Amino acid sequence: MSQESSSYTGKDIVVLEGLAAVRKRPAMYIGSTDTRGLHHLVYEVVDNAIDEAMAGYCTKVDVILHVDNSVTVRDDGRGIPVDIHPKEKVPAVQVVMTKLHAGGKFDNNAYKVSGGLHGVGVSCVNALSEWLEVTVRRDGKKWRQRYERGTPVTGLEDLGGSSTHGTTVRFLPDSQIFEVSEFSYEILRKRFEELAYLNKGLKIICSDERTGDTHTFVAEGGITQFVNDLNDGKGIHSIISGSGVRDSVSIEFAMQYNAGYRGDIHTFANNIRTVDGGTHLSGFRSALTKSINDYIKEQPDLAKKLKGDALSGDDVREGLTAVISVKIPQPQFEGQTKTKLGNSEVAGITQTLVSEALKEYFHENPKESRVIMDKALLALIAREKARIARETVRRKSSLLDSSLPGKLSDCSSKDPTECEVFIVEGDSAGGSAKKGRNPKTQAILPLRGKILNIEKVRPDKMLANQEIQNMIKVMGIGFGDQIDFEKLRYHKIVIMTDADVDGAHIRTLMMTFFFRHYEELIRRGHLYIAQPPLFRVYKGKWEKYLKDEKDLDEFFLGRLTDGISLVSRSGDEFSGPAFLDILKSVEELQDRFKEAYNMAISHELFEAFLDYPDSKPASEFSRKETPGDFREWMEKCGYAVSEQTEANEDGERYFITFENTGGHRTRLSTDFFGGKIYRKAKECYNGLCRLCGDFPMKLKKGDNTKEVNDFFELRNLAYDEARKGYQIQRYKGLGEMDANQLYDTTMDPENRVLLRVSIGDAESASEAFEQLMGDRVEPRREYIIRNAVLAGELDI
Repeated sequence: MSQESSSYTGKDIVVLEGLAAVRKRPAMYIGSTDTRGLHHLVYEVVDNAIDEAMAGYCTKVDVILHVDNSVTVRDDGRGIPVDIHPKEKVPAVQVVMTKLHAGGKFDNNAYKVSGGLHGVGVSCVNALSEWLEVTVRRDGKKWRQRYERGTPVTGLEDLGGSSTHGTTVRFLPDSQIFEVSEFSYEILRKRFEELAYLNKGLKIICSDERTGDTHTFVAEGGITQFVNDLNDGKGIHSIISGSGVRDSVSIEFAMQYNAGYRGDIHTFANNIRTVDGGTHLSGFRSALTKSINDYIKEQPDLAKKLKGDALSGDDVREGLTAVISVKIPQPQFEGQTKTKLGNSEVAGITQTLVSEALKEYFHENPKESRVIMDKALLALIAREKARIARETVRRKSSLLDSSLPGKLSDCSSKDPTECEVFIVEGDSAGGSAKKGRNPKTQAILPLRGKILNIEKVRPDKMLANQEIQNMIKVMGIGFGDQIDFEKLRYHKIVIMTDADVDGAHIRTLMMTFFFRHYEELIRRGHLYIAQPPLFRVYKGKWEKYLKDEKDLDEFFLGRLTDGISLVSRSGDEFSGPAFLDILKSVEELQDRFKEAYNMAISHELFEAFLDYPDSKPASEFSRKETPGDFREWMEKCGYAVSEQTEANEDGERYFITFENTGGHRTRLSTDFFGGKIYRKAKECYNGLCRLCGDFPMKLKKGDNTKEVNDFFELRNLAYDEARKGYQIQRYKGLGEMDANQLYDTTMDPENRVLLRVSIGDAESASEAFEQLMGDRVEPRREYIIRNAVLAGELDI
């Protein structure tokens, strides 16, 4: 690169406006203040590093999730300029961090192409963080500045020499702003994986200090490797790819067909996932459809199969996996969250480039091209079969009620707004539901076994399935491109399956069918999931039905007011609501212990942390060396304590290793003691100790007392007392209930609980269904491995 193009100093930072409204209306800038907005903060900082990579200056990005829920993003780019900004008269890095629309991305000199929020991103992150520290390494020196809720609290500090270059941002999201505070490694993993594919050779290392997980994302094969991995290496021909630059627009694409039936096209603009497509997708689709039709017309034997028709876009996209990535100096996105590309010139450029690449591939690879053409022609035949099947379904659906499935027990009312149909797993449960229902408004459609997995079959095969035909006919709205919601016969369609693994599988199969073919039905709020009880608690002739383990615990918690009390060593007695409050605090404390255990901190070690006297506040532990009296306390508790200092390009970090008498070591960053798990647990534990005093205590019921030696023993003994005299029945299937029980617990509008199915993010939902129900085995295997630790008790 020329010396001129690599110039990046304070004069390149252009200021457009200030930060004022970000904290007042954060959703306007980052989309939301829920999980999506929280993770968007990380994306914005990482996007700055990616911009450096696209400019040719960055090869590695480190992302660290710390135990205090702060995040570090470190790159080896040029480093944000630190010289005095000519207009603002403060260091340029401070301008970037505190001014909206301030950055090097507006004149196309410092950055030819960039993503992010056009310079808004990192200043928004700063404004929405409790604190943020930026460390810059450039020109042989190192600087740092700290901000709190967007305001500088230190000047730009000179930290001496540095042999490296780049920028490090560490921030803690503001709990006053965000509804959630825990980062999801899985959500971030997906984004970083995409970025690695889109930026060939860039290394992104994500470390989760909460769990010890570290993963390196790097794709030397770029988007060609992306397509191969999406297809699990099971494409039916070699990957077709192409790239080029025209009118300063860089376009890259890769595509390959597999033996499946679903299309899977991913589009990106300046590394941003354009989930709603846009002009680059339009250009690609046009080129694909025209190129395949043109090639078939050139081949007499193939043209004969076409019979004068033309392949549709759906035909040529069946089983296609493709990635299209464009990089544009001045991207035009529809909406702040950039889900659709609007640059009109991109459509023609993409169409031309893809058409040229496909024409070259088809003529140079006749054997593989024939495989592609045959697949598209088979899709055309299947489309025609599906059309005939749809017409058959429509004709039958338009007949009188006598044409409805014989297994349907219909309701007498003809007012769709008060009618509901229960799609019930199995004839046994269907029989109980029929007997127990309200025949005026409730219809029952029993299904025999599991319906087809529609992710793995063409529409014509799906429509030939009797159970799916029954569901379509019962709804009465048709199928495909002629759905008429005005004809919907029931405004509540309720999926009712067993509470075991098989029931969950059947429920997922049905939801896949509705999502793929009746998404609008879901959006209109017509699809529900019944919530049959998992437990029946009874005592003599008295009984109560409870939905799940949580309801069961809450039920018995409520029984603790029946003559049970806690007596402290000082003689204070807690009963009724006061005793319940203590037990609720113990439940909260137990949750913190579980979180610590997930970080490989043993119960005994965490208990020793909590027992540490309050002579030092938790904040003094955070990111500093350990106070001496804490070391003495831990040694008194049986742990040898050693401290380690790790230096990196940003400075020093402190760690403590605790070794018990058995030689087991636990190593923690000192950040842990300023983090949520420790702080919340300490607060809860101290509150309990102040209220209850020291152990042992006594649990009293009537004239009987039992000695209690810790809070968790108190919880277990209290629940044992509460359960005495009660019987608990755990249901595995709807068929275990008689008609009255099923109606009272699951179908009676006065008592039941129905979950309405909604689609918060259609793209995420689509990917989830494809991952769980599609042809590709590896993503499903990875999902099972990642989530196996979360599995509790399973009914198998």
